[in-house]
Amino acid sequence: MLHGIDVASYNPMFDAEGLDFVFVKATEGRSYINPRRADQAARARHAGCVVGFYHFLHGRRGLRPARIAAQARYFLEHCGAEDGDILALDWETDPKGRLATSGQKDHFLHEVKKRRPGHRLVLYANRDLWTRKSTGHYNADGLWIADYRKAGDPLVHDWLFHQYTSKPLDKNVAKFKTRDALKHWASSG
Repeated sequence: MLHGIDVASYNPMFDAEGLDFVFVKATEGRSYINPRRADQAARARHAGCVVGFYHFLHGRRGLRPARIAAQARYFLEHCGAEDGDILALDWETDPKGRLATSGQKDHFLHEVKKRRPGHRLVLYANRDLWTRKSTGHYNADGLWIADYRKAGDPLVHDWLFHQYTSKPLDKNVAKFKTRDALKHWASSG
């Protein structure tokens, strides 16, 4: 199992030495760009980590598909992904209690895959959301599950990445035997 973290703008300093991968929050909605994303990705690359970028989806019932597609374009325009980087969608309830529908989640994932077919794309969701709210269970190229249990032992069987704690920051494991195996998977999108 490989070890990694995910970071956002509130994690300006982190140690990537000894890690295998780092996911960096890139964008949110259609107006937020993480001002530290380039520096955070550079720090991870310097340590030899596989890099991923994620977008926090804004949605709610009744939101037009064009607005979801606009978020996908915004993410791709501003994330800074290079060949071999992983792309991810963060599907969870926002601070105001709103949640994109399962259909909106799927629409975003399909839009990103259509525009960046050479990149691997994963879906981040907590276990409850994935098992109770996801009607189609579409996760693009894989599932990044948040389930705060023993590392590598989430209560979901079809995961690729597992966020198992948020203390002192978001820690994850990946279901790959070596960093080279993860790099190969990431670059063969």
